[in-house]
Amino acid sequence: MNWDDESAPETDGPYAAGDRLVGSLADGEDQAVEAALRPKDLDEFVGQERVREQLDLVLRAARQRGATADHVLLSGAPGLGKTTLSMIIAAEMGAPIRITSGPAIQHAGDLAAILSSLTEGEVLFLDEIHRMSRPAEEMLYMAMEDFRVDVIVGKGPGATAIPLELPPFTLVGATTRAGLLPPPLRDRFGFTGHMEFYAPAELQRVIHRSARLLDVEIEGEGAAEIAGRSRGTPRIANRLLRRVRDYAQVKADGVVTREIAAQALNVYEVDGRGLDRLDRAVLTALLGLFGGGPVGLSTLAVAVGEERETVEEVAEPFLVREGLLARTPRGRVATPAAWAHLGMVPPQQAAGGPGQQGLFGG
Repeated sequence: MNWDDESAPETDGPYAAGDRLVGSLADGEDQAVEAALRPKDLDEFVGQERVREQLDLVLRAARQRGATADHVLLSGAPGLGKTTLSMIIAAEMGAPIRITSGPAIQHAGDLAAILSSLTEGEVLFLDEIHRMSRPAEEMLYMAMEDFRVDVIVGKGPGATAIPLELPPFTLVGATTRAGLLPPPLRDRFGFTGHMEFYAPAELQRVIHRSARLLDVEIEGEGAAEIAGRSRGTPRIANRLLRRVRDYAQVKADGVVTREIAAQALNVYEVDGRGLDRLDRAVLTALLGLFGGGPVGLSTLAVAVGEERETVEEVAEPFLVREGLLARTPRGRVATPAAWAHLGMVPPQQAAGGPGQQGLFGG
């Protein structure tokens, strides 16, 4: 039950990113449902065992000292739980939370206004922290380290800096691209948690808990079927659960079995490995039109009828992670697993040749 928001490229193509059932970005329906499903404390939070254990020590120690918690940086893909953990941090510390995002802070004055209104011990959650403007970023250095900001009054040679003391607070920064954060900013976080994709067994626990809260009757094999198609992401698992619930309600007796889950997700074109229409369109073009590659990204995007950025940023990460596609200096190449997944035979292999194995050291 762990989620986050992250911007993504928009497209008017046939497989628009915002329309994807297996997309990891939160839409309006997701946000409404997630508010009811979010765990309230670390004990209730499913998965991310290493991060939970480390974070629990940080928060317990801070409470015992009677001090605010160290600043926390959470990195990982959208939908894994960064926003949820920020709310749990505030709850565990008995503190209010202020939520904003990097794109909303484009001037140092924007950040100064937020920081100056914080109360002692308050948690400031800054989503997409890597997208904050450079002037605001530099102001944040001093605020995090010294709990002070310099407010510039006036312009030109007559401008003066007035130091403004801040109450101790905890900054929780979230990012999907930790590599874009400058070292001076990363170094000011006392704890960094790297969020991992979930194992199927963990997603099954997420699904069972959500099913109880949504009053959905689900069998263990039904939960396993949904988990296997959820791409390691709780947000996607919960979204698929809601669509399967609807199918079971209309087409069956309301009970989610393995068969019902599979039938429902087949209707929504999410296959057994979690690939949707866009993913399969990329693989089908790569295999059917270009013999498995290598082929340039722009050429592949034209063949699919999508923008280059959509293919690269929306479809490719999961295909690469699943071992179905490889990025090489010569272009995109399908792996033997891609041919097998689509039930196709490489042309050279069909003709008795070595196929593409040489490209992958096999």
